Amino acid sequence: MATTSGLTRRRGAGRGVGDGSDGSRVASPSPHNGSDNHAPETSYIGGENGHKIAFDPRDISESAEKVKQPKLTLMEEVLLLGIKDKQGYYSFWNENISYALRGCIVIELAFRGRISMQKDSSRRRFPLADRVIEVIDDSLTGEVLLDEALKMMKSSEKMSVSSWIDLMSGETWNLMKIGYQLKQVRERLAKGLVDKGVLRTEKRNFLLFDMATHPVADPAAKEDLNKRVRNICSNRTVILPPTQYLPNGVEFRYLRTIAMVCASYAANVLENCLVTMNHDARERAFSQVDELLADYSQWPFSLRTGGTQGIGANLAQVVREEIDKAKDRELQLEVVAACLNVFTRLDSLL
Repeated sequence: MATTSGLTRRRGAGRGVGDGSDGSRVASPSPHNGSDNHAPETSYIGGENGHKIAFDPRDISESAEKVKQPKLTLMEEVLLLGIKDKQGYYSFWNENISYALRGCIVIELAFRGRISMQKDSSRRRFPLADRVIEVIDDSLTGEVLLDEALKMMKSSEKMSVSSWIDLMSGETWNLMKIGYQLKQVRERLAKGLVDKGVLRTEKRNFLLFDMATHPVADPAAKEDLNKRVRNICSNRTVILPPTQYLPNGVEFRYLRTIAMVCASYAANVLENCLVTMNHDARERAFSQVDELLADYSQWPFSLRTGGTQGIGANLAQVVREEIDKAKDRELQLEVVAACLNVFTRLDSLL
């Protein structure tokens, strides 16, 4: 049975507003002097001929972290689901995707261990989305958008999850904070996917002007995403086999996939994955995502064994195992729940 989450499913293109993504940043918060300056480190190991070999230990730590991360970020996955394979563009009237992508940035930073809820027992007095987050690791991720958002959070006053998503989306009347808006997010994500070989760039003529489009160059990446979505939405037992896009070493593989499906639903691009299903199967899939969004938009997560649709009977168990392996990261996972909570109110926010 679908939950009444406040998020309205729209099947067709609705009247919308643009991404608000044209132009350059007007202003941005200034980082604290010296906060990002790390002195270079050099270590040595003995070579076979007795000579010392110098290396930067940060290279080793970066390589170790890279193994724990998927090939595509959460934002890139959601954008990829929204892009038309051959035409290379997304719906111009999708008013939800821009806001949802900013929420995905916050979720991705939490999954990567960069931010968490502020460790304060009194935070439980506030609604989940209104709880304050803080930076716990300001080391760069190597993803431009994530690093830009991380630097803003590090150099600014501490704010709540919903406030950060609003500000990065430009949803504010406070002119003093307009500089927090992340600009050209969709285009920058698309170019990042081009760099990763998933998309390519083409010029297409639209009436009187040319526009850069990004058709899919690696169909395997899109198909892998579609399979994961259908797996979560329709299989009684959910098993995510390792792929080059989501290898076994990635942390929170199942929880990440649930977050991706819920974010895609909020961004109004989920139906693109379900076009091969018949009408009844699609309805069951949407009802399943409704339940997932309701269960994972609260903290602690509501880890029920199976839902009313009889889909994903093992999801609660595998997610519980992932959380048990990372007991010290519960404050970070609380941020994930808070972002999904914001997604449940997306239509009313916009």
